[in-house]
Amino acid sequence: MSDHVHILIAIPPKYSVSQVVGFIKGKSAIAIARNYMGRRKNFTGQSFWARGYYVSTVGKDEEAVREYIKHQEEEDKRIEQLSLF
Repeated sequence: MSDHVHILIAIPPKYSVSQVVGFIKGKSAIAIARNYMGRRKNFTGQSFWARGYYVSTVGKDEEAVREYIKHQEEEDKRIEQLSLF
């Protein structure tokens, strides 16, 4: 879906989830602004991502989560096609 992103990552114990999510959101927002909005610097006061995020741990179900993420775009397109009629 165009309003959220699925990411499966392993975080070393020395980093907190909030540190990693903040880093990913910050660096990706800068990259998107540079590549698609023509901005080179001065990103102060800009916001691209929502403030919140959802995190869940994965144990035995890691392979199921990987498959879900892998096929999510296809499923989103299929559902979008159904809504056209």
